[in-house]
Amino acid sequence: MRFAAIADIHGNYLALEAVLSDIAAQGITGIVNLGDCFSGPLEAGRVADRLLSLSIPTVRGNHDRYLIEQQPEEMHISDAAAYAQLGAAHLDWLRSLPVELIYRDEVYLCHATPEDDNLYWLDTAVADGSVVLRPQAEIEALAEGIKSPLILCGHTHIPRMAALSGSRLVVNPGSVGAPAYDDDKPYPHKVETGHAMASYAVLEKLASGWTAHFRNIGYDNMAMSALAMANGRPEWAVALATGRMP
Repeated sequence: MRFAAIADIHGNYLALEAVLSDIAAQGITGIVNLGDCFSGPLEAGRVADRLLSLSIPTVRGNHDRYLIEQQPEEMHISDAAAYAQLGAAHLDWLRSLPVELIYRDEVYLCHATPEDDNLYWLDTAVADGSVVLRPQAEIEALAEGIKSPLILCGHTHIPRMAALSGSRLVVNPGSVGAPAYDDDKPYPHKVETGHAMASYAVLEKLASGWTAHFRNIGYDNMAMSALAMANGRPEWAVALATGRMP
């Protein structure tokens, strides 16, 4: 079994198209989407039309949830920018998404963690502002009750995998469309990949078990950086140009 996992597109249409082209070039037809599809100052409407046309298994991310739970005047600037581009069909699609899913009977999908769509699973922010690998015992605890041999999550935008007890593997494919961001919870911190490419993962089941191949795909990121700047988001412009926060 071989398929691709994408996550955290955040309205970046050009990055999504580059990733989809790379997936197709490898002859891969199965794709799963781990959420946070639209939020950002980019091209949420185009991404929405593309995703609806694909009909791929998708779980709802925290920013997807904000788009259907909050009023526009209450939304963060990135969510409001995306909401303004979405139509009724796009919002209905978001409402239809599950928070967790089992793919092909043996792959568990969620956006962040099973119980909390805002909690980092494989990483954790610490008081000095850095983001580090979460202790093994904590990763294991968050997977309690999940028997699937392959577990997929997104949310942190950092490609990473961790082996668990019971020959299980947790994989975060990284972000298709947002290579860096900052947040203030639980501590002010920056998440930076250090490059501006679109990231995703190819998952393959071998005789020895599941494995993940991380792929980083170049695209016209400077066009997306310029769009973010034109839309009044200079911090997004820097992140899309460099994979780092200003």
